[in-house]
Amino acid sequence: MSVVKKIFLLCLVVIATKEVQGQAARSPFTTFGIGDPYGNALIHNQGMGGTGVAQPQYWYLNNQNPALLVFNSLTVFEAGLVGERRTLRSKEGKDKNTGGNMSYLVTAFPIKVNKWTTSIGLMPYTNVDYEYINPKTIPLPNGESMTAEFREYGSGGLTQLYWSNGVRINKEMSVGLKATYLFGPIENVYSNQLNQTDQIPYVIAISEKSSIHDFNFGVGYSFSRDSLWGKNYRFSIGAVYDLKTNLNAKRTDKFYRTTVAGDTIESTELNNVHGQITVPGSLTLGFALSRGLKWSVSTEFAYQNWSNFSSINNDDNGLQKSWRAALGGEITPDPLALGSYLKRLTYRIGASVEQYPFLANGNSVKDYGINFGLSLPAGRSNLNLACKVGKRGNKEQNILEENYLKIYFGITFNDQWFIKRKFD
Repeated sequence: MSVVKKIFLLCLVVIATKEVQGQAARSPFTTFGIGDPYGNALIHNQGMGGTGVAQPQYWYLNNQNPALLVFNSLTVFEAGLVGERRTLRSKEGKDKNTGGNMSYLVTAFPIKVNKWTTSIGLMPYTNVDYEYINPKTIPLPNGESMTAEFREYGSGGLTQLYWSNGVRINKEMSVGLKATYLFGPIENVYSNQLNQTDQIPYVIAISEKSSIHDFNFGVGYSFSRDSLWGKNYRFSIGAVYDLKTNLNAKRTDKFYRTTVAGDTIESTELNNVHGQITVPGSLTLGFALSRGLKWSVSTEFAYQNWSNFSSINNDDNGLQKSWRAALGGEITPDPLALGSYLKRLTYRIGASVEQYPFLANGNSVKDYGINFGLSLPAGRSNLNLACKVGKRGNKEQNILEENYLKIYFGITFNDQWFIKRKFD
């Protein structure tokens, strides 16, 4: 595929992501802290339970450990979308909703082949999208009563624009550095509406909108040893540490009154608060074993102590430690099978368990997921598919239980750019 066609196709993906951005499926678990994290796993990693910190990749960009970028000897473009369906259950009933969002738009190219590779990308960092509605009956002095609807909802989230570099130290070791600019708004709105009144009904509300922007940095390390036991096996170790960061934030509180149709009657700015949001550091360790391009197995563990989290919103505090463990693998029956396209497909499977940093009903919230993935090769490029089926929370312990299905779709382009032509 020509470079012009690749750029054209990428433009179509960007247009498509613009249409769905900000439409992630609603979830009450996104109300805590700075929202529900997306993670840095690309679609080929999602098919393996989200693992990738220790797994070198030749035909795919590794976005989870910058030290592994040195294995990308070609220029690579990747773009992806995610669609999801969530079913929320409680003892009172259930609710379903769907949504979609941009997953990522990233590229990497070698500055010096097998020595230094750089990468830039744009992808979501966190998502906030929830809504609570609580109808109540209010007694009146004359013995009658009226109904009121109390509503709380949130929207927004953070986006990350990053620049990563991976540098090889020697044949077996490499290091990486990632600089990320985080930005975006998070808005929480508290409103109530009185019904059954003689006056024209209206809605009164208070809005707390935080605008966040600042830099975050992370470092990565990779060790890979080839030809174990005298055969074509590779053992790899990877580690990534994201440094603690203080994000600059500005919170604007407003009081406003609107009609039921949403037309603003009056609006008053209450105050502006400038401060910081402290995001704690995180550590991820991983191990991988592979045999050429035929198969690989990887596992990793991530830890982050959110008890050190602080925010300009007082109700965001009170978080705890979080962790995530995952195991995944992939297999390509025969990467060179010219007579059988099915043998050249890459099949993936994985599983993960995660504990979130917040409490629901006084108990910790866990997430259990199973992942499947598939890559369809087209020359040096690939069409990537993945899905995740999981459950978050427990009705007995957390009151709420969320079952979800996520579908990922993406493309990968590999090409030789910046190569100086030589003529005899």
